[in-house]
Amino acid sequence: MLDRPSFVAADPTPSRRGSAKPALLSVDDAKAMSVETMADLFKDHINPGQFHFMKLLGFHKVKIERAEGMYYTDQTGRRILDFFGGFGSLAHGHNHPRVLAARERFQEERRHEIAIAFLSQYAAALAKNLAACSPGALDMVFLGSTGSEAMEAAIKVAERASGRKACKIVHAENSFHGKSKGVLSLTDSPLYQGDFQLVGNRYKVPFGDLEALKRVIENDSDVGVVVLETVQGGGGIIGAPTAYWQGLRALCDRHNVLWVADEVQCGYGRTGKFYAFEHHGVVPDVTALAKSLGAGKAAVGAMIATRDVYMKAYGTPKTAMIHAQATFGGIGEACVTAIEGLNVLYDEDLIGNSAETGAYLLARLQAIQAKYPQIIKEVRGQGLMIGLEFQDFSRTLPLALRPMVAVLDDKLKGSLSGFIGALLLKDYNVLVAFTEYNRNVIRLEPPLICGESHVDEFCDALDALLARGIVSIVKDFVKSQLG
Repeated sequence: MLDRPSFVAADPTPSRRGSAKPALLSVDDAKAMSVETMADLFKDHINPGQFHFMKLLGFHKVKIERAEGMYYTDQTGRRILDFFGGFGSLAHGHNHPRVLAARERFQEERRHEIAIAFLSQYAAALAKNLAACSPGALDMVFLGSTGSEAMEAAIKVAERASGRKACKIVHAENSFHGKSKGVLSLTDSPLYQGDFQLVGNRYKVPFGDLEALKRVIENDSDVGVVVLETVQGGGGIIGAPTAYWQGLRALCDRHNVLWVADEVQCGYGRTGKFYAFEHHGVVPDVTALAKSLGAGKAAVGAMIATRDVYMKAYGTPKTAMIHAQATFGGIGEACVTAIEGLNVLYDEDLIGNSAETGAYLLARLQAIQAKYPQIIKEVRGQGLMIGLEFQDFSRTLPLALRPMVAVLDDKLKGSLSGFIGALLLKDYNVLVAFTEYNRNVIRLEPPLICGESHVDEFCDALDALLARGIVSIVKDFVKSQLG
């Protein structure tokens, strides 16, 4: 264990009521903390297993001192280009000045945060704005703090409104809807599901397979809800064609089944439309947003349903409190942050920028793929939600070596994307993200303020790294682990 600095503890003398203050760290202590102490505390009190992977990638050596726009700044003054974007949580970039100003005004005026006993003007305004941003009849809003909470609310309102007493739910292979107990049952990951007892009223079908979905719905009249990410983020940035979504909408209408669209990651302008489903000319019965809804400064999630669905579920005084807002749903400053964030999104045309800059990023990456086809298998996505899939490790090697290494491809999945991600940070000051299921994929979800110059900075770094060749990339990664 590394020696830790001796923080000054508070006077342990008991107060008049007899409660001695423990040795607590202050805000200033946290700000001054060394990288080594951060690592020790993370291992001791947060997640030692996760630290193992952070260390492999070299992320454990970085202490972020500030963040602004497209960049982090670490303890050495190094600026790091953020193409990770907090899994799509930073549409406005880091610390957008208008968002900061709105929060400062709220604090200076001593506005209220908790308004459970009273109506909240801030929650009401945010709900109205979300209804205005949503197409069709999507206009009833439940406010929470996270994507998981928003999706829990979405599934519950749809299940109650479905009209089935024993309602069954359909979800997709490689889906990710959250880790809380209800949505965990619809998150297609043996790792995340572990040995937990899951909800049993569900079917799983291949994503994008309309015929498979049709068979399940037509063979079981208890199926009342279909839950799908419009773009699968954890699955490796996987979309489906317009014909699938239009067929899904028609199928659900025909059989009185409700469609829940999970837009937690792909919504809020990420793909070049406010909602990703808008690309396909269809509207779900229920949807959910989170991540960037908090404008990078607050934890905000929202379920948005049609009035018809909402009223069927909770429309009477007797049922109104079954799933009413929790204590921190609609908290004042979080709502103000989200209200200002939505205004910035449209005032600065970040949705249009996502479409335009995303097309430029896609074109540049496709050119790099054509240059290194033995390394990059596919580039896919829309707007500023791009998946960069690398070949299995054996495919990157000379032909003579491929048969010997191919037997290890499954075990080596994710190694190449990990090497490249680690070296992009170490040697080029660029941060990227990875995906849960297809470990060969690097996901790119930079802030929607991203410009062509940022795309060039990232793509030039990637090009230079791949030009080293696989052998040098592996050697350089190993060297970084020994340093």
